[in-house]
Amino acid sequence: MQHIPVALDRCIALLAPAIETSIAERQSAIVLDATLGLAGHTSEMLQRYPELTVIGLDRDLSAIAIARERLKPFGERAIIVHSIYDQITEVLEELEISRVDGILFDLGVSSMQLDEAERGFAYSQDAPLDMRMDQSQGISAFDILMTYDRNALIRILRNYGDEKFAPRIVDRILEARSAGNLGGTKALADLVKESIPAAARRTGGNPAKRTFQALRIEVNQELEVLSRAIPAALAALEISGRLVVMSYQSLEDKIVKAEIAKVCKSGTPLGLPIDLPNSAAKYRLVLSGSESASEEEISFNPRAQSMRLRAVERLAA
Repeated sequence: MQHIPVALDRCIALLAPAIETSIAERQSAIVLDATLGLAGHTSEMLQRYPELTVIGLDRDLSAIAIARERLKPFGERAIIVHSIYDQITEVLEELEISRVDGILFDLGVSSMQLDEAERGFAYSQDAPLDMRMDQSQGISAFDILMTYDRNALIRILRNYGDEKFAPRIVDRILEARSAGNLGGTKALADLVKESIPAAARRTGGNPAKRTFQALRIEVNQELEVLSRAIPAALAALEISGRLVVMSYQSLEDKIVKAEIAKVCKSGTPLGLPIDLPNSAAKYRLVLSGSESASEEEISFNPRAQSMRLRAVERLAA
């Protein structure tokens, strides 16, 4: 399985000052990879920095199995935990680690999850409507489609998929549900296509994309989890530690941007020439806004096309 980590060199370059400062001061460093996946970023960091330990979190047991095998050569420097990333505080407490030097998030669905048709994330091949990143727990997309009421389903498609034809799609879903013939991913994709006027189908790619994204976000509670995870990550940083986040859709990026903005804001009233004691911002932006992937990277890694990269550094306790 070919795995190309997005923005590999750029992410490590952004984390490098924090890693290298800790190694210089304490002869060791700790980075938390909050979305371990197939361990592309983690394995590269461990290769480049022999004094580094990486704690890798992932909710996907299939990904963990692959990552564990890939990281075997690094021994105890790779600590793998089956956990979702809003549990950062609890994971570090369990490991008796108070702070870390860097944290990396690579958000959204992974290439492996998309490529495994049976997971139900893609509409190109027929499969059960699952979409759970952690198949050991939680409700599936099929459960949602079979149990949520009309208003809840419309809300999900509108809020998480920006789907303007949500009522029409939901009504078709409810018809199929009542008839007992709500099928798998291909059937749902066809149903969505049939619900959308022909003129609206001519642009924007597969019309099912928005519905599948919305269901996946609801199944995995991605936005709620992220809203808890970013503050926890910021609090877990050492002074001079850095947080680097890659997001792939605007709803994720909006949350990341807002949480970072909160901690980078000074508490000193506008107009004063200096920061008041204890009012200075405790964090600073490493990047003034977000960065996109280069055209070169997008050409060999299409997944990077929608990526937005943000980074922040802790200045004080």
